[in-house]
Amino acid sequence: MNGIGRTIHLTVAPLRSTCDRVLRPACSRRCFSVLGRPRPNYEGHVPLTAAERATLAVGSAVASIINPRRADMIAALGEATATPYFIYRLRDAMLSDPTGRAILRERPRITSTTMSLSYLRTLPENSVGRTYASWLDREGVSPDTRDSVKYIDDEECAYVMQRYRECHDFYHALTGLPVFVEGEVALKAFEFANTLLPMTGLSIVAMAKLKPAERRRIWSTYLPWALTNGLKAKEVINVYWEKELERDVDDLRLELEIEKPVDLRQTRSRNRRGRWGGTRRPDLAEAGLGSNG
Repeated sequence: MNGIGRTIHLTVAPLRSTCDRVLRPACSRRCFSVLGRPRPNYEGHVPLTAAERATLAVGSAVASIINPRRADMIAALGEATATPYFIYRLRDAMLSDPTGRAILRERPRITSTTMSLSYLRTLPENSVGRTYASWLDREGVSPDTRDSVKYIDDEECAYVMQRYRECHDFYHALTGLPVFVEGEVALKAFEFANTLLPMTGLSIVAMAKLKPAERRRIWSTYLPWALTNGLKAKEVINVYWEKELERDVDDLRLELEIEKPVDLRQTRSRNRRGRWGGTRRPDLAEAGLGSNG
């Protein structure tokens, strides 16, 4: 093979390999009819035709916009829009990192069974584990609420999506962002800049459900923070959270190059106090209710 031919071969071969790895499996698994559905590739897997996947993507997107609290629809949207490219890109980001490869090899899961919350609550105040447990307690969230992946064909990529899904609350704890819609929009924008998963970007449409003051706050403060930090931060999918629990959370933020945003709950409370002259809303005060939320 002469010099020019060898150069062309060395240039095209890796590109062909990447295309084959991403496109050929997708095509081979989708070339079927609803009457001849193939066997599942893993427990719970539901193979979809291209038409079914498109329908699922559109339907779950509409349902998620109408009700941003429909976690099942957000999960379905994430899976329907992650292939054929985006979940492979995230998987390859893990394969290119030593810690990411260890996660893919060992396949850890994040649940209340695998991660003792009672133990995490005994860790030092500013540790990763204590910060995570405190965030779960404050927001009333459990690590057991994540749906299992079922619409991604590749078994390894299905685990990558499951790992992203189960790590989501760690991203919340790391940034301090709460679970109400305004906080979720800010975190999803950060995740989009960092992971490129389409669902995280589409979730930003939920801003339409916010009040004018909340939308202004997202545009002026939290969206710039999310895009800046998401783009400059290291790939958060490669954090082996189970091995970082005793580490100082500020040290981890520094390593990942993530700046903690302005506390959203405190900002909302401060704005509400200002609106009602430093007191709770009259109707809430009469009922003995607080103003957080």
